[in-house]
Amino acid sequence: MIMNTTTEPFTPSAELARPTVADAVVGHDAYPLFIRKPNPDDGWGIYELVKSCPPLDVNSAYAYLLLATQFRDSCAVATNEEGEIVGFVSGYVKSNAPDTYFLWQVAVGEKARGTGLARRLAEAVMTRPEMAEVHHLETTITPDNQASWGLFRRLAERWQAPLNSREYFSTDQLGGEHDPENLVRIGPFQADRI
Repeated sequence: MIMNTTTEPFTPSAELARPTVADAVVGHDAYPLFIRKPNPDDGWGIYELVKSCPPLDVNSAYAYLLLATQFRDSCAVATNEEGEIVGFVSGYVKSNAPDTYFLWQVAVGEKARGTGLARRLAEAVMTRPEMAEVHHLETTITPDNQASWGLFRRLAERWQAPLNSREYFSTDQLGGEHDPENLVRIGPFQADRI
């Protein structure tokens, strides 16, 4: 059996942290951050970033590698000039509701906190051509995660869209050792307001 393999040129993360490759450049002159789609080289860096951001649930390195490859069009990473991953957002367009993007996880490392990076990551994904038909954003948030509640309230306000929430997963459904998760829905919103 002959197996065909294709070899695409490998581009190190540091090279990807360039304005010509990035979807967006944010931050300030002294500490610019580059937002782009993830690639296979980013899986481990994403895993390490999420581990450094409690109370986020840490998934396997393999899961982050899958997100960086199979779901790259609906995810984004932010890197500094050295190519270090300092921000990450993951999500997908729901197959049963193609007008809805489900934001699974957003992480901002200590070096990039206070820059508005979480919002910018979400907006970088939402303004991609692949998201042209998306008019709702959903996520789940535990009741006590004030940082996440603040982020999604700001997004709803910026996008001039309603925000609704309800309990989605109970503590029992999550095995009894996890706080309940509320389903948060923003929308409908217009793409030109993002």
